[in-house]
Amino acid sequence: MKRTPGQNNPRNDRNLQNRQNSGQEGPRVNNGITAARVRVVGDNVPNPGIFSLFEAIKMAEALELDLVEISPNVDPPVCKIIDYQKFIYQQKKKAKEMKSNASKVVIKEIRFGPNTDEHDYQFKLKHAQSFLQEGSKVKAYVFFKGRSILFSEQGEKLLLRFALELEEYGKAEQMPKLEGKRMIMMLSPAKKK
Repeated sequence: MKRTPGQNNPRNDRNLQNRQNSGQEGPRVNNGITAARVRVVGDNVPNPGIFSLFEAIKMAEALELDLVEISPNVDPPVCKIIDYQKFIYQQKKKAKEMKSNASKVVIKEIRFGPNTDEHDYQFKLKHAQSFLQEGSKVKAYVFFKGRSILFSEQGEKLLLRFALELEEYGKAEQMPKLEGKRMIMMLSPAKKK
């Protein structure tokens, strides 16, 4: 159904009401735009330029689309004649893609006792190597039970040796530090060349 310019477009009114009712922050649409003059751009605009708000809304209604304020902080504000619902969908899709492309930091934990024997140590060392190679951080800690806290120096030596042997796979973010009954050290993967 083609509308004549100046005739109210119920779709435009509905979009504006939906945005205002939801309290959503976002671009202003149609009658929600406050500037008296706007710069109209878009692929479907035959002659882009500066128009009064009334003329710009008439142009959008003639194309059965919405006038959406893209850059509100410039003078005059830049508005685009597009389908508002499609615009919001594309914005959400773009944000979702950016979020999925963001690197997720995975932390793997390796636990030692203060008197861990050599075989267990080598076994855990191999696991730490594979974790660091796949890009995960490694949180290595020595857990002290009861009176074994007296061997905190032994735990520190163990963690320092662990960091030294993993030097080519990752680097220690901090020196071993005692937190309660745990002595903790974080290792981050080495940058790939």
